[in-house]
Amino acid sequence: MVGRQVVYAPCKINLHLGIHAQTDERGYHYVDSVMAPVGLFDEVTVDDAPFFAVRHEPALEVPPEKTTVWKAATMLAEELHTKLNLRIDIKTRIPEKAGLGGSSADAGAALRALCARWGVDVNDPRVVDVARRVGADVAFFLNPEPSLYLGAGDMLTETFPVLPLPVAIVKPAGDGVSARAAYEEFDRDPSEPVSYGDMCRALREGSVEGVREHIFNNLAPAAKALQPGCAEAESWLEAQPETRGALVSGSGSCAFALCDGLGAARAVAARAADEQDWWSFATLTVGKPEEVW
Repeated sequence: MVGRQVVYAPCKINLHLGIHAQTDERGYHYVDSVMAPVGLFDEVTVDDAPFFAVRHEPALEVPPEKTTVWKAATMLAEELHTKLNLRIDIKTRIPEKAGLGGSSADAGAALRALCARWGVDVNDPRVVDVARRVGADVAFFLNPEPSLYLGAGDMLTETFPVLPLPVAIVKPAGDGVSARAAYEEFDRDPSEPVSYGDMCRALREGSVEGVREHIFNNLAPAAKALQPGCAEAESWLEAQPETRGALVSGSGSCAFALCDGLGAARAVAARAADEQDWWSFATLTVGKPEEVW
C-alpha cells in the first residue's frame, strides 16, 4: 500500500503552433509546437482502492473509461504488468475544449503520479510511448516545462529556461472547439507555417520582446471559423492597453495575451469577466514541477 498522492496538472499555451498539411504514417499532421506551462492547475489525487476507478469533479459528459486519465493509467499498467488497485480523482479548473491541453494535462499528471508510485522514471521509453499513444500533448505533460515538440507535436526536441511571462487567458461564450474539428477545418484550406526558429531563439536568450514578437498559430483561422468568439476574444485582447501580443491558444477556443506584468494581466482578466462576461484567468508561465510546484 503506497497511500495518497496529490499532483498538480498545469495547462499550457502554444507560443508557436505550426501545423503542416503533410501527415505521418498514423495520419497525424506534422506539428511544430513550442509550449509553455502556465499556473492554472487541475488537482489529481491517486489513492489505494480495492478496484480501479476514475472520478472527475465536476463530472464530465463522457464515461470515466473514455477519459484520457483512464486510458493513460490502464495502458501504463498493462505495459508494466501492474495491477490497478487504486482510484484517481481529478478536480478540474482548466476549461475543456479551450486549447489549453486540460485532458492531456490530467493524463500526464496521472502518469507522473503512477511512475512515482511504481518506481519508474517518467522518461522511460515505455512511459513516453504510452503518453504519445494517449494523445499528442500528453508527452509534454510528463515533463511540463517550456519546450519544442516536433513530429506530431509529441517528440521532445529542446527545452528552454523558464521565462516568467505574465499572461491573461480568456474563453469566450460557447461550447468551445474540439481539436479534431479544428484539424478537419484546417484541412479544408491548409497553410504552411512559418519557422519556429525565431521563437526558440527568443526563449534561449530569455528575450521577452522576442517571444512577444514571434507568437504564431496557423491553426487559429480554423478555430475562428468554427467558433467566431475566438476571433472576438483575440481582437479584444489585442486592443487592451496592457497587452503586448495576443493569440488563440492551440485549437481554441481560449485566447491569451502577453502582458506588461502580473498586475496588468489581472486587470485585463478582470475586465474580460466584467465587461464581456467571459471566463478569464491571469497567471505566469511556470517551470518544471520540482522547481515551482
